[in-house]
Amino acid sequence: MLAGAKQAKSSYRMPANRLRLFMNYGVAWNELERSMPLPIFLVEDNVLIQNNLTAALEELSGAQVVGTAKSEPAAIAWLISHPGDWKLAVVDLFLEEGSGLGVVKWCRGRSANQRVVVLTNYANGNVARQAAALGANAVFDKSIGLDAFFEFCTSCRIEMQS
Repeated sequence: MLAGAKQAKSSYRMPANRLRLFMNYGVAWNELERSMPLPIFLVEDNVLIQNNLTAALEELSGAQVVGTAKSEPAAIAWLISHPGDWKLAVVDLFLEEGSGLGVVKWCRGRSANQRVVVLTNYANGNVARQAAALGANAVFDKSIGLDAFFEFCTSCRIEMQS
C-alpha cells in the first residue's frame, strides 16, 4: 500500500437470503448467477403484480419467467403446449376466470422435477391444506411470505443445477 493511503473499509454485507444459501447449500452466489436460470410459469391476473414479480424473480432468484397466464383455461392451455418448458409454476388463487386451485390440480401429472407453489394474499391454514391436497409443494402469502418464497425459488434453482 502507498504511504499515506488508507485502506477502504468495505460496507458490503451479503444479503441474508444469499448468506443462508451459502451456509445451507455451500453455493457461492456468483456461481449461481452464472448457472442456468430457473424457468418459471407465472399464473397471475394482475398485470402490475405480474410485471413486478417477474422482475423480482429474475433479480432475487435468478429465475426466468418463460410463460404467463391470467386465467385457469389459459394456464392449462399453456401447460399442455409447454410440458417440459418450466420447472416451477407460481400460481395465484384468484384469477380472471377459473381458479388457481384448478391449475394446481391440473399440474398433478407434472414430472418429478417440476414444482408448483401458490402465491396468494389468502394463505390461511385452510387454503394451505387444500392446495397441498391438490398437489402444491408450498403456499406463500404475498404480504408476509415473499422472503420465504424467493428462498424457495432459489433452492429450486440450486436443485435443478445438481
